[in-house]
Amino acid sequence: VTCCRRKCRAVPCRALPRSERVSTAQVFGCKMVNQVIGRLCYGNKMILAPMVRVGTLPMRLLALDYGADIVYCEELIDLKMMQCRRVVNEALDTIDYVATDDRVVFRTCEREKNHVVFQMGTADAQRALTVAQLVENDVAGIDVNMGCPKEYSTKGGMGVALLTNPDKIEAILSTLVKGISKPVTCKIRILPSLEDTINLVKRIERTGVAAVAVHGRRKEERPQHPVHCDVIKAVSEAVSIPVIANGGSQEIIKDFAGIEEFRWATNASSVMIARAAMWNPSIFRKEGLLPAEKVLKEYLTYAIRYDSHYSNTKYCLCQMLRDKLESAQGKKLHAAQSNVELCEAFEMIDFYKEVMADLETKRDQLKSRDQGESEQNPEDTEYTDTIQMAVRFNKREYPPQITPKMILLEWCRKQKLPQPVYETVQRPSDRLFNSVVTVADQKYRSSCWDKTKKVVEQSTAIVCLRSLRVAEGKLCEGENPLKNKRKRGEAAVPNGTETTDAPCPDTNKRSSPSLKKV
Repeated sequence: VTCCRRKCRAVPCRALPRSERVSTAQVFGCKMVNQVIGRLCYGNKMILAPMVRVGTLPMRLLALDYGADIVYCEELIDLKMMQCRRVVNEALDTIDYVATDDRVVFRTCEREKNHVVFQMGTADAQRALTVAQLVENDVAGIDVNMGCPKEYSTKGGMGVALLTNPDKIEAILSTLVKGISKPVTCKIRILPSLEDTINLVKRIERTGVAAVAVHGRRKEERPQHPVHCDVIKAVSEAVSIPVIANGGSQEIIKDFAGIEEFRWATNASSVMIARAAMWNPSIFRKEGLLPAEKVLKEYLTYAIRYDSHYSNTKYCLCQMLRDKLESAQGKKLHAAQSNVELCEAFEMIDFYKEVMADLETKRDQLKSRDQGESEQNPEDTEYTDTIQMAVRFNKREYPPQITPKMILLEWCRKQKLPQPVYETVQRPSDRLFNSVVTVADQKYRSSCWDKTKKVVEQSTAIVCLRSLRVAEGKLCEGENPLKNKRKRGEAAVPNGTETTDAPCPDTNKRSSPSLKKV
């Protein structure tokens, strides 16, 4: 089916029962034909490309706000995703896929559920299917990366390395199409010859994929090389599935009008935008680009609301600021080492404190609820003389190399008290840890159990500090005297561990008779 001579190739409306027809909004100035309800359509769409470190939740949501129809997440490797567990994050209202080290690998939310495409790096059909089945209920589509030329992708036979193995491409895509309910796509680069490129795309089409994205450069070419619009156009005319044109940033796509210009030059169904959207995601606005300052603040707003790691947020902000990195604001951004310092650079510190306060309140409410549900645990009854709170340590809320345990130790020294004594135990039933700290003959404990000893001991230290009304060193509390002291010369140990002048932990741990000693 052709729409306004533009080959959007959507499902013919007369081929569907009337109950399955739905009107679509105007895109690129014309009306698409009707499409099946509930299934992502790739015809006449503006798409945020998958970009490593860029295509995380804040950027995807911002692109949707500005007018993008579909947003791809950054490429995520199948082996890494297979180790993740799905977690409902009630504090953030997100779905998180969390690795064994508690790092969030993929985060999504209801706002983007019908627009986000999960792109994976894979070289194995069964691994690809396992990952696709893991995430398919939380995304709108699945994509296989066959276009990344970087070594981290190709060394495992992924990315452009797949282009030399069409049998494996066919096996992966066919397995996915048959094994999941969501539409499957792939993203490729063009091959050395036009004939080989067209033959490959035709073979891909026969697997049943919903669309194919074509980056108009060969694997050895980089952004400074011109994009081959003629090759994308030839591919688009050779197949019947939607072809998504990619690679036009800077050379053609400099504003909203450039998106349509690139689409016409390639005769593609849709356009996928990478670098131009990374520099200013308001490229998707038909009303025109917004000032960089406004876009930067709106991006940072999403990053703080969804608890993005500061290093990722900083990287994206630097890409947007670009030639202004040498300005006063750019220098503050470059020096920032935490989310709070990023907010200070953009005069958003009040917003940061408000969000963190709301988030902490919500987390405490959820922890109290969870604690209430688990109060019947028999091992909790022995802590009748212990001050308890439902608290869990989050290292992102503290400066690098400064932890609640360090703050508590320093406070005890100033008060000329014996150093804190931690009693850490492991519950045999689920192998989770809990800890009690004794300070001045009073015991303190977090009622939250965790799979790592470090987290439970830090959590227990927080309970003690809060009970004593001592500032626990969080970023939102402002300047930390311990941080200044360490800057003046005390040796810091990476990853939030204690200073070397603290006695060996084994000499300060007492065992619990009812639980396994750590």
